[in-house]
Amino acid sequence: MRFVIKIFFTFLIAAVTTAAVCYFIFYALSPHSGELEATTDKAIIQPKSYVQLLFVGDLFLDRGIRYYAQKNGGYEFIFEKISAELLKNDLVVANLEGPITDYKSKSINTGVGDPNNFVFTFDPAVAKTLFNENIRLINLGNNHILNFGREGVASTKKYLSQAKVDYFGAPDGPRSALAEINGVKVVFVSYNEFASNNVELEQKSAIEEINKVRLGADIVVVFAHWGAEYKLISSVYVQKLAHQFVDAGADLIIGGHPHVIQQMEEYKGKRIYYSLGNFVFDQYGFKNCQDGLGVEVKIDKKTKSLEFKEINFYLQPNGQTVLK
Repeated sequence: MRFVIKIFFTFLIAAVTTAAVCYFIFYALSPHSGELEATTDKAIIQPKSYVQLLFVGDLFLDRGIRYYAQKNGGYEFIFEKISAELLKNDLVVANLEGPITDYKSKSINTGVGDPNNFVFTFDPAVAKTLFNENIRLINLGNNHILNFGREGVASTKKYLSQAKVDYFGAPDGPRSALAEINGVKVVFVSYNEFASNNVELEQKSAIEEINKVRLGADIVVVFAHWGAEYKLISSVYVQKLAHQFVDAGADLIIGGHPHVIQQMEEYKGKRIYYSLGNFVFDQYGFKNCQDGLGVEVKIDKKTKSLEFKEINFYLQPNGQTVLK
């Protein structure tokens, strides 16, 4: 019996030893040994070589949009179809076409021709929604931010700050905002053609701001609210001004206000998007107003070079924006 047990263990040890040797020969000494593990570790540890921003057009959350949000359980419904697209970026930047206040809406359920149809205020709940949708930098330099006066501006700042959404371009400042993302310093400068009756002074102030922030920035983006509504091509006057912004040090210009997509131009190697059109809006009676453009920008961390991708949006007549 002892002899049998001894033979059994002898064969068992031999089998284990043989298996270990085979593993060492075929796997441990293989030129591809550990390749999958190394690749996986590299994918986890390797940081992104770029910062990714997404610029979108005019963002409006009153009147018809407020109606559809209330009807469908909240403002998350408005962004439901594009939320994944927004969240994959390091930062989304938009123009907020009006103030955030505690006042009741004057424009909801009004029609064209009603004096209140163009008086906007947004529910305080939208500030948190913006944060959750990764829209965490807002331009306030537009022709509707003063619809509820300076009180409305102060209220807007309060609710955005509480939701941890940064802003720039308000009538009483700041004109610019610095976003430092993974070591890349991007400064956003607002130009608002409708800031006052003195357009030349506004232009001069914007150019001075570009010159001032240029030295402390890797990239300077001008967010411009300008031009004529519903025109598919920007005016020569606006184009000359855009060139002045580039000459002053702007690396990229994003335009809004016309509510339609306008042309893109490259000037001295810099891109100018004259209008991205609407991003969220209820102008469903005009076909061109239902198309919006998003501009995805990858900034190389080392070279600070810009890579662009354009995204097409469509504004459905139920309040939702979708990918086109």
